[in-house]
Amino acid sequence: MTHKGEDTAPARRPDVTELRVATNGQGRPGAPVPEPDLPHDRSQAILEAAKQIGALLKRAGHSFALAGSVAVYAHGGSRYLQHDADFCVLPDDAEAVAATLTEAGLPVRTPPEDWLLKTTCHGQNVDIIFALAHQPVGKDLLDRAHVLPVDSVLMPVLAPTDLIRSLLSAFSEHYCDFGAVLPVARAVREKVDWDEVRAGCGDQPMPAAFLFLLERLNVIDPQEGQP
Repeated sequence: MTHKGEDTAPARRPDVTELRVATNGQGRPGAPVPEPDLPHDRSQAILEAAKQIGALLKRAGHSFALAGSVAVYAHGGSRYLQHDADFCVLPDDAEAVAATLTEAGLPVRTPPEDWLLKTTCHGQNVDIIFALAHQPVGKDLLDRAHVLPVDSVLMPVLAPTDLIRSLLSAFSEHYCDFGAVLPVARAVREKVDWDEVRAGCGDQPMPAAFLFLLERLNVIDPQEGQP
């Protein structure tokens, strides 16, 4: 899940071992796997990319959870996907995940940001994230994931409460797009523990403002004890 504000936020990034592109044992990356023709439908292409990456990670036995807009779709949200597919993995597993993707013939790139790596599948960008909203991805986060179908592929999907909390925690003075997160909150509102969201990030000014907006729009109930 690529948040525009995360690379400028003052919070310290977790230390992650430098990633190297894995090879096929002969000093070169694995040969690219031919990809089937896809419909001229960006959302379907993103779904196909998510399905292929999820299947690869499952077969390799990696701990992971689908995040971002495809996770919202898996929880019953809109199928209109605009950006990319996002997966959360443990920081210690990042290099092994890079090797799995490379062995499958997918390109792996290490961007300047030190909290993710990137690949491309079916012509779509895929982010492999090991720090979410300025915090390292932890085993407890992945253990809370729900196993849901993404079209025809079952895979772990970030729990709705964790999904919302990560989106709100990414708000900052440099990036605060309420319009992008509002439809997500509407789509999953009945599945979210809003008290837990408030406890996790509600004392920060931008998340607090967004929660107030949700109350005024009657998306969520006001906090107990508040008018």
